[in-house]
Amino acid sequence: MGRAVFDPEAEMPRYKVKDPSLAGLGRDSIGWAEGLMPVLSRIKERFLASKPLRGIRVGACLHVTKETAVLVRALMAGGAEVSLCASNPLSTQDEVAAALAEEGVNVYAWRGESEDEYYGCIRDVLGDGPRITMDDGGDLTVLAHKEPGHPAEGIMGGTEETTSGVHRIRALEADGALRYPVIAVNDALTKYLFDNRYGTGQSAIDGIIRATGILLAGKRFVVCGYGWCGRGIANRARGMGAHVIVTEISPLRALEATMDGFQVMPMGEAAKVGDVFVTATGNINVIRTEHMALMKSGAMMANAGHFDVEVDVEGLASISTSKRRVRPQVDEYILPGGKRLYLLAEGRLVNLAAAEGHPGEVMMMSFSNQALSVEYLVERGGTLEPKVHRVPRELDEEVARLSIECMGVGIDEPTDEQRSYLKRWDLA
Repeated sequence: MGRAVFDPEAEMPRYKVKDPSLAGLGRDSIGWAEGLMPVLSRIKERFLASKPLRGIRVGACLHVTKETAVLVRALMAGGAEVSLCASNPLSTQDEVAAALAEEGVNVYAWRGESEDEYYGCIRDVLGDGPRITMDDGGDLTVLAHKEPGHPAEGIMGGTEETTSGVHRIRALEADGALRYPVIAVNDALTKYLFDNRYGTGQSAIDGIIRATGILLAGKRFVVCGYGWCGRGIANRARGMGAHVIVTEISPLRALEATMDGFQVMPMGEAAKVGDVFVTATGNINVIRTEHMALMKSGAMMANAGHFDVEVDVEGLASISTSKRRVRPQVDEYILPGGKRLYLLAEGRLVNLAAAEGHPGEVMMMSFSNQALSVEYLVERGGTLEPKVHRVPRELDEEVARLSIECMGVGIDEPTDEQRSYLKRWDLA
């Protein structure tokens, strides 16, 4: 359970973390991540000089990792006060939470929160009175609209980091219930083309290997869902020698996976042959008991979607005669007849529960979009319409430009003749 520490001075930060003495380790970890995120460091330097977020309380529900800490430091350099809680009970890096608490962040997060503690921490963030919300999965935004006292009324705008959260907030908008504008950071090109594809692709594989220690070469590796996350996972698994099978409900994505060289089949067929299964759909009960009944003994299931609903964990327990933990992030379920199935990371995000999440180089782009989107919201002072907004194209392109500069990549500029040519319609 988290250790609650409240300073008697109201203006001083308060926090709930597992162990404040871990702050030194956390500072080292954050420093390492900063070295991998030079674009965010440039934004931090500009923020430090201009203080565009002065007097703004940002309430964030994000994975409390070293990369998130780099974002938090950038916001604070811009003058913001930050309250932070976790967007997943198993993703918090306790040393990072301790370091941020020491640096003046109102951080309410520790690894292994119960469901009640998890939502209690979100309520703590809302209780600090944020003017801007930053969300990953939509829990903070939704609770802001449901809590007694109507905390959404005091919020000028928010951002959303991930696909699942954008879906939820669009549903809130469709119901006419969204009370403030939310920028869908997930929909920025410099987010989903890189974070979702390369970040999830690498980190999901990393989590599976750390949890199990298995060799992927030669395995039949089933990827459920061929969105940008699924594309990344499938390609990384293929690169490690796995025979990749894709399951889909979209004809378009199934066609794309087929032409990308993957075998595509219904889940009922894939269940019979797969060795490793990874869900990345954003939907519920993608792997169900009827599929588990078809799996061979030794099959492993993992989830790379935001919420722990893609593998029917309750159903798995209901058809099993026993369960035991065989490795820190691996649970063995024994079915009637002796068949053994393995669930990784309790069906939660395998890349964060069993590994360290995305590499800093891709989180740099995602979190640069976050920082610039917060600045954009503050500049507009609550004048935006209460709906889901895209990241402005100029901000997206600014992140791309800074990223290639930091990578030492040069590109061409169009000539005046070329610019003129592209504006013509009469080319005869």
